[in-house]
Amino acid sequence: MLIKEFRVIMPLSLEEYHIAQLYSVAEASKNETGGGDGVEVVKNEPCNHDKMGSGQYTYKIFHLASKVPRFVRAIAPKGSLEVTEEAWNCYPHCKTVISNPGYMKEKFHITIETIHREDDTGKIDNIHNLPPELLAKREVVVIDIVNDHVEPRDYKEAEDPTKYHSEKSGRGPLQPNWMETSKPIMCCYKLVTCDFVWWGLQGRVEKLIQKTERRVFTNFHRQIFCWMDNWYGLTIDDIRAIEAKTKAELDAQRDKGEVRGTSEQ
Repeated sequence: MLIKEFRVIMPLSLEEYHIAQLYSVAEASKNETGGGDGVEVVKNEPCNHDKMGSGQYTYKIFHLASKVPRFVRAIAPKGSLEVTEEAWNCYPHCKTVISNPGYMKEKFHITIETIHREDDTGKIDNIHNLPPELLAKREVVVIDIVNDHVEPRDYKEAEDPTKYHSEKSGRGPLQPNWMETSKPIMCCYKLVTCDFVWWGLQGRVEKLIQKTERRVFTNFHRQIFCWMDNWYGLTIDDIRAIEAKTKAELDAQRDKGEVRGTSEQ
């Protein structure tokens, strides 16, 4: 088991981030869907979590066949190329569980627990209240959307916070010392626990998954900031309408021959 706590600092208020994150998840899903593959939203409904309180529950299936080489598709067992995601968004506390119930079952889980804090730059040492034995295994990684390295294949000028200016909010471009000067500011404390029980591959795959999570978190949060004029001023009712429309679009895109968002990764 590998445990990392990613601390993502954002120049947003707690309320703004809630809207921005939901909008950006819906938008990003469109870019990964088509040709029979992509994101299938099975459930999106109110929930009452026993520990986190009331919120929104989503259940998604990620159909991944076109994202892997053809020879892998030919030999992969049935169900191995579908990944499910259960999420409880009881903001400001959220939990996501990613698994492969059709093939790996209990041998593969990624759990992401997130606590969002306003006026915070990632200084709380044990916000998830980990017991000593897990705290000793945890590695802390601070993500800086301005100064952290972005791989050339991921870089887009339109999604560069050092070049983006929001007409609606007046924020940006962000400078190298943005964490010291930005108001509002907040932190997403993302505790990622990874289990991949497969003899001979476990350690290598778990490290790859954690490396991928860092890349995803970095790119996604750069997008959140640079898409500000798309989500700024929206309400939660607006977001639910967008999610419903996005579900219909995703269902239609999966029936089309063209696959959006496919790349060698």
